[in-house]
Amino acid sequence: MDFMHSDSNMKTQKRIQPNRQVMAFILVVILSRACSEPIRYSVLEETESGSFIAHLTEDLGLGSGELAARSARLVSDDDKQRLQLDRQSGDLLLREKLDREELCGPIEPCVLHFQVFLETPVQFFQGELLIQDINDHSPVFPDREMLLKIPENSQPGNIFPLKLAQDLDVGSNGLQTYTVSPDSHFHILTRNHSDSKKYPDLVQAKLLDREEQDEYSLTLMALDGGSPPRSGTLMIRIQIMDVNDNAPEFVHSPYKVQVLENTPLGSPVVSVLARDVDAGNFGSVSYGLFQATDEIKQTFSINEVTGEIQLTNKLDFEKIKTYHVEIEATDGGGLSGKGTVIIEVVDVNDNAPELTVSSLTGSIPENAPETVVSIFRIRDRDSGNNGKMICSIPDNLPFILKPTFKNFYTLVTERPLDREKRAEYNIPITITDLGTPRLKTEHNITVRVSDVNDNAPIFTQTSYTLFVRENNSPALHIGSVSATDRDSGTNAQVTYSLLPPQDAHLPLASLVSINADNGHLFALRALDYEALQAFEFRVGAADAGSPALSSEALVRVVVVDDNDNSPFVLYPLQNGSAPCTELVPRAAEAGYLVTKVVAVDGDSGQNAWLSYQLLKATEPGLFGVWAHNGEVRTARLLSDRDAPKHRLVVLVKDNGEPPLSASVTLHVLLVDGFSQPYLPLPEAAPDEAQADSLTVYLVIALASVSSLFLFSVLLFIAVRLCGRRRAASVPEGHFPGHLVDVSGTGTLSQSYQYEVCMTGDSRTGEFKFLKPIFPNLLAQDTGRQMEENPNCRNSFVFS
Repeated sequence: MDFMHSDSNMKTQKRIQPNRQVMAFILVVILSRACSEPIRYSVLEETESGSFIAHLTEDLGLGSGELAARSARLVSDDDKQRLQLDRQSGDLLLREKLDREELCGPIEPCVLHFQVFLETPVQFFQGELLIQDINDHSPVFPDREMLLKIPENSQPGNIFPLKLAQDLDVGSNGLQTYTVSPDSHFHILTRNHSDSKKYPDLVQAKLLDREEQDEYSLTLMALDGGSPPRSGTLMIRIQIMDVNDNAPEFVHSPYKVQVLENTPLGSPVVSVLARDVDAGNFGSVSYGLFQATDEIKQTFSINEVTGEIQLTNKLDFEKIKTYHVEIEATDGGGLSGKGTVIIEVVDVNDNAPELTVSSLTGSIPENAPETVVSIFRIRDRDSGNNGKMICSIPDNLPFILKPTFKNFYTLVTERPLDREKRAEYNIPITITDLGTPRLKTEHNITVRVSDVNDNAPIFTQTSYTLFVRENNSPALHIGSVSATDRDSGTNAQVTYSLLPPQDAHLPLASLVSINADNGHLFALRALDYEALQAFEFRVGAADAGSPALSSEALVRVVVVDDNDNSPFVLYPLQNGSAPCTELVPRAAEAGYLVTKVVAVDGDSGQNAWLSYQLLKATEPGLFGVWAHNGEVRTARLLSDRDAPKHRLVVLVKDNGEPPLSASVTLHVLLVDGFSQPYLPLPEAAPDEAQADSLTVYLVIALASVSSLFLFSVLLFIAVRLCGRRRAASVPEGHFPGHLVDVSGTGTLSQSYQYEVCMTGDSRTGEFKFLKPIFPNLLAQDTGRQMEENPNCRNSFVFS
């Protein structure tokens, strides 16, 4: 049968029905005991291939077609398929001609062992095929002619060993007897040896007379027991020698020696010794192999002088365990003696264990219960402890080995596997014998774990924050979400989707979309920071498994402000009405607060950071604008030569990129006192922009300015009543970094401090008008001024 086809069927059935393999293992233990008695058949050697041997279906007690249904196949001990099983008919057939002599040699009976292996469920049957010998070989002598020297004083009844004939057949077809051509001086005697061989001996019948006849020619015939019998012949030439009445005799017979099968070539095996009491040439002994087969001649040699037997070919205990070597010692007179050397080959551990896989499952689902992965057989050709074996696998693997029948093992999963932890197992099976030294064989079995959908996709982050600048273009890629699935194949294919928002008023479908394949998020329309600063939604990731598994992640989209709003001036209002006029007394000191430009910006962050600068002025250098708060102050003391009317243009600019700006026009009137009637101001220039209508911010700004103006009038009256003293000098050097210079290039301090001093010796009580006190010099300057100016009775600090 086709082994590969059978193995493919086994794999297919195990994938379809993985649970049946567990039952197969339980049945194999029960059935192995029930089928321990082998079935026996016999066949004649040289029977033609394809010949019928037996009908296995009936002999095994199986039903019709059961052999095919259970994927039956034959397994031979020597791994050679000499038999053939027809699984459809159940017939056991010969695959090839069988030569008994080739298979078994001299061993009788010649039995071919085989097993019938049923795969589903697993069951073994032992079988034995007896190969019966036929008489297809004739007895053969090693030589066509033999020379025998007999002294003339040899006495009747003396026995002369002859060369042995070899017959490869056994039993009744083997060699049975010897005959010799008729002669009155000699006859033949067939004797049985301890090794079951038949040896011919020539027996002297009467006295010899060399002078009467010095040579005899006889024909020795060897006959087997076949029907009809076969025969072989040997020509015996007998020379009658002069008297030499003592033949050599071996000191020991037989010699017994043990030789390790790994003995190096050329090593001495044993030395034999034969003695001849004759003197001279009749007493010198030479040695040689007698009746040696080709196997013995190739394996051993003997020194003719010393009698030392040496090893000339490698020994193999597994092929031949014992050698019977016949030794002949011949003296110079032609007399010879026979001796036997029994050489026992001692087994050494020179064969490593062998492993043959009968069944293998290449892939196992990760959630499968206990499953049979492989069925294999182990064997060691050595004997004794050298042939005993231990089969094992590493302990850290989720597999176990279970012995089944006659060195058969099953490799079974111990528990369900997890592909995400390990997708492939390389299982080393180690077979170690118990010899010295121990030999071992390793065979690797690779098992792949197939995936099932047992892992949901996992996002790389539980929440994502995406930033989008407002006024973006539609279909802009704003970011991505990503999820991974530990499964493989379609079970790991992730699809992304937007989940319904928790806020029912959020038009999520019109704001963003997601690419279902890669998780890319896109803004569907332009966003407006002033309308929607941030929104959040949930994204789902589902795999393509069955059933599908999914997970969620939170996405927060933050709209980043863009500089798309220009500053808006709240005060002074530029709406085309009568221009606002600011009054400044000519007695005002440098740094006098004229007014404050109030502006706002609809953007946020640095896009809403406003700075102020004086763009145009009727008289440059007279007024300055503080850059960070929009305060318009006098840059120097006023004089009578200064024009009474001034027009200032203040530029308000944000900190965006690029910056946006707005301008405001101020009208300033210099007066000697607040009782002086206002002079009319010129008409507003036709090219000045008209401001928008009043807002809530304008009302608040106007109220603040009016309060400041009222406070300034009261303070001015107090100054006029108290008189003026010379203004205190301002500390030399640069202003500290937290103040703003009048040119508008400094930085505005968060608080303003002023010192008010009243003199004691002045009738008018001069008033130090709003002298600025620097924070870092406040403590020490205050004390020093009190000492330098004892007339300063009262000191006040305003913030």
